[in-house]
Amino acid sequence: MWSKFRRLALWVALITPQIAGAQDVTLTAREGGLSISGVIQGFDGEFYRIDSQYGLLTVDASGVICDGPGCPDLTAPRADIRVVGLPGVGEALLPSLFQSFAKARGLTYADLSEQGSYRAQLIDPASEKPLADMTFSGLSLDDSRQALIAGRAELALAAATEPGLGSRSIALDAMVPIVATENPTPEISTKDLARVLAGEVTNWSEIGGPDMPLVLHGLPAEEPLQRALSARLGRDLVTTEVHPDLATLGAAVAADPWGLAVTVRAGAKGARLLPLTDSCGFPLLPTPLAVKAEDYPLALPFFFLTPKRRLPLIVREFLEFLATPQAQSAISAAGFIDRQPERQPMTADGLRLINAIQGAGEETSLADLKRLVDVMDGADRLSLTFRFQDGSSTLDAHSRDNLADLARLMEAGIFRDKALILAGFSDGSGAAPANLALSQSRAEGVLAQLKLLAPGLADLDLPKVLAFGEALPMACDETTAGRRLNRRVEVWLKPSFTNTPVTGN
Repeated sequence: MWSKFRRLALWVALITPQIAGAQDVTLTAREGGLSISGVIQGFDGEFYRIDSQYGLLTVDASGVICDGPGCPDLTAPRADIRVVGLPGVGEALLPSLFQSFAKARGLTYADLSEQGSYRAQLIDPASEKPLADMTFSGLSLDDSRQALIAGRAELALAAATEPGLGSRSIALDAMVPIVATENPTPEISTKDLARVLAGEVTNWSEIGGPDMPLVLHGLPAEEPLQRALSARLGRDLVTTEVHPDLATLGAAVAADPWGLAVTVRAGAKGARLLPLTDSCGFPLLPTPLAVKAEDYPLALPFFFLTPKRRLPLIVREFLEFLATPQAQSAISAAGFIDRQPERQPMTADGLRLINAIQGAGEETSLADLKRLVDVMDGADRLSLTFRFQDGSSTLDAHSRDNLADLARLMEAGIFRDKALILAGFSDGSGAAPANLALSQSRAEGVLAQLKLLAPGLADLDLPKVLAFGEALPMACDETTAGRRLNRRVEVWLKPSFTNTPVTGN
């Protein structure tokens, strides 16, 4: 790092006049000869960030001597962990996460929040010096992005990734339709819900309810959750009643017998969850496994977005902590769905087999279904599932993190006594042979990326690829959302290859 700094400083010095003036620090190379002055922007215990006449520079502290009134305390640098983003979610999630992080590091957590504004500190119990100040500010996605780029925040809590920013999956939730408890409507299909959100339905009788006017409640259009829902719909939402936050939204729907809203589970606030089905009648349940696997169409992953600059050491350590069981337990305790992999016997999911039989197209034969059932027999399904960006074989952001989790678990030997299967599936659009080939290709693509992430795994330890095309639909192919659910690669576990060979033919 120091050699890079030296080359940059020397090159700029040759072509740029020296600027004299009052600067608050000077960094001088330990071997002498080169120095640079500027305004200190931060120090994470390893690197200085300095705004100099050459622009923003990141300099390895081990290679320089800092002189000037702005030089930080090298023994206990205090870091800012300024988090911005999803209002309502950040206040509920961050305290539990930071408390768990403090406990894991042997630090003292001090809550300094007041009047609904989150602020806390991490304190070294030996020196009683604060090591980090944590704050949270609820901002729109656009404002959060600008805060990261401008250096006013270290992390942004968001419901989607953003071009030009790093991302780390941290938790999930489910967006659910809610109504008042006295509303007699039994369920709503994804197709009808899309019509309601688009303003095409004004009476409950149009979607199987009583002859009463339908009132659609929602958040302001710029709110992140409202934008996430709009993105799923592919068009703007037409909201009748607008509320400032999730708590007010849930309470308003609970008090309105003919109101409807889509919110996160924690925002129901006394309202009734309206069961969701797809347009062919397949029930879509927001169980933890279904949400983790994104089998539920309104699964909502949460991300920490990061800027393209070096973050303070304690922030980087916090991001690494998020993958630990302690962090995931804290997420669950806060009322969200954690990212810890779940497994479930395939026999416990008879609904999927019913869907497979009922939804089988004309080109799906009894032999195809029998081959599927033979492989499923004795297998468990892992919640780690891989889906793709629309119209491509590129994994989406949540799936890329799932793949990293799978690689880490395999390298740790968690599945040492199991045979792993990457089971590829397609939607039912087009000819069955082409769909089978496409599901095979996508599963092989996942395997290829897994090998890159875990190059030390022996071939015998790698998953076997099997493809089933359109033989096990998760939802009806009549909608874009349904087709996306059906295009996937699942992870199945069976007894070890040495005991029970896995065949797909």
